[in-house]
Amino acid sequence: MVRPTLSALRAPTARPRRLPQQRRFASTSSPNPTTTTEAAQKKAQDALASAQVTAQKALDGAKKIGGSLGERIGSMLGSYRQPLTYNLSVGRELLKQVYIAERLQPPTSLSQFTNAYSTIWSRASNPSYWREVVKNGQWAKIGIYGLEAYGIFKIGEIIGRRHLVGYSLN
Repeated sequence: MVRPTLSALRAPTARPRRLPQQRRFASTSSPNPTTTTEAAQKKAQDALASAQVTAQKALDGAKKIGGSLGERIGSMLGSYRQPLTYNLSVGRELLKQVYIAERLQPPTSLSQFTNAYSTIWSRASNPSYWREVVKNGQWAKIGIYGLEAYGIFKIGEIIGRRHLVGYSLN
């Protein structure tokens, strides 16, 4: 009995066939990888430089528009300017986080706006709603909301008058 040899077992028909013009597209292999990396870094630096130039032009334009007023306000603040701007930026970031966490959004249509105020009006004019509020104990919560609204209104009046009490008649 003749045993087949190893080369006979590996017949050409058993091998997977390759297409004659297969190309391998490798993203990492290039003739000189350092030149492509340097080119990418150079391109990124050019983009950064152009962005900085554009931002500087926008800042100069804003200074032309509100320059004298902004400089006067800044000089009036004196040494309070830096802590005030810092606290305002911290407050802005805090409000952004609250806005995102609470998923707040302005009304997107007039129907949402009118629906909210019609709900408030229908509840306010319904005596059975007020009986339910007193029974549930929600009157304190509604009272605090009303007090907050009144306080915000009064602060707006004070800012509008530019005086704490009464109007300046001078």
